[in-house]
Amino acid sequence: MSFWCEQAWLPGGIASGVRIDVADGRITGVTPGSPRSGTVLTGLTLPGFANGHSHAFHRALRGRTHHERGTFWTWRERMYALASRLDPDTYYRLARGVYAEMVLGGYTSVGEFHYLHHAPGGKPYADPNAMGEALRQAAADAGIRLTLLDTCYLAGGIGVEPDEVQRRFSDGSADSWADRVGALKEGELFRVGGAIHSVRAVPEDQLSEVDNAVPGHRPLHIHLSEQRAENEQCEAATGFTPTGLLWDNGVLEERLTVVHATHLTDRDVRWLGEFRVGACFCPTTERDLGDGIGPARALRDAGVRLSIGSDSNAVVDAFEETRALELDDRLASEERGRFSAEELLEAGTDHAATGWDEVGRLVEGAGADLVTVSLDSVRTAGIEPSGILFAASGADVRHVVVAGREVVRDGTHLLVDRPETVLAKEIEALWQS
Repeated sequence: MSFWCEQAWLPGGIASGVRIDVADGRITGVTPGSPRSGTVLTGLTLPGFANGHSHAFHRALRGRTHHERGTFWTWRERMYALASRLDPDTYYRLARGVYAEMVLGGYTSVGEFHYLHHAPGGKPYADPNAMGEALRQAAADAGIRLTLLDTCYLAGGIGVEPDEVQRRFSDGSADSWADRVGALKEGELFRVGGAIHSVRAVPEDQLSEVDNAVPGHRPLHIHLSEQRAENEQCEAATGFTPTGLLWDNGVLEERLTVVHATHLTDRDVRWLGEFRVGACFCPTTERDLGDGIGPARALRDAGVRLSIGSDSNAVVDAFEETRALELDDRLASEERGRFSAEELLEAGTDHAATGWDEVGRLVEGAGADLVTVSLDSVRTAGIEPSGILFAASGADVRHVVVAGREVVRDGTHLLVDRPETVLAKEIEALWQS
């Protein structure tokens, strides 16, 4: 199979007339200046984008958490109410629509930070991984790569027992969590990593147990310093910042990705850089929740690898999330040009953060994930192709190929019929139940 790209963003820059040959889900050849042949992709073709951090069920909160202006805590109350209504069947149907929306928005892989494990009250389902399997099937049906970042969540806060809703999230101990996760089986487009929900939700004496239970070739993620209150509680209880607590327990390592990393000390930044840790920013959610602006440029300068995620799925748009690294840092620094376009593309297409090291570049041997964007929409007309990250939106995505398979053609999802109808039906049913 071959694709002919009118223009393509290659590691050396943007080239014209690029033929990309594909076999067995991999790129077998990249030839600029080729005659038109094969499947024609009109516009600019980029590597597929990576959604490093998602809570699929939060999509049902979009546009429903702003009553009386809304706070983080009123948002959390609605989120917990939603979590209490989901079961494996409803979660599958909702996630299928969410993952289809992600592909339409330019993502070809997603790291699902999955903590909704059990039935109400914490009782395991007959299949203890029924909720994770629902997500696996939903992603397969939507044609997206999935890393299930199965999350250990044991406490309702530092020294606080889980409440009624949170008992659905808890396996009781890190050992029990590891036993359940160990039963998950990987597949062609499905991988299993791990996550520590946060230093509030996993007691200090079990942090290293979670770390040790995740195979060394698979990613480990954690919510880190998303809000100032988290830092204050951690320092009061342990004498460390959350980053310092991870350092003290030997959890800082190159395969770790910290999510948000919003409120960091200078020492935190140095620690994260020294250990080559990754940081996943989720700008649209961080705006939506009023969390703040993290030190993206400082982290990058310290040696931290940056990636992006849609988190609560208040917005699902790879372009919006990626350019926000630059635009939010401009607001914080009052300077332009914080990141080059190449640095932004690197962050937006960092599939390695969720364990897909072979994906994210248009080169021979890489996974064949392609996203083609229109250059003649009302948003992109007249731009320089290299400005695509600042001009385009998910609505400009015309074609998406995942592991060599066409999933979106001419802006239409080929595997899920009318995802917007799927989402409307499932979300309305959840709130009426």
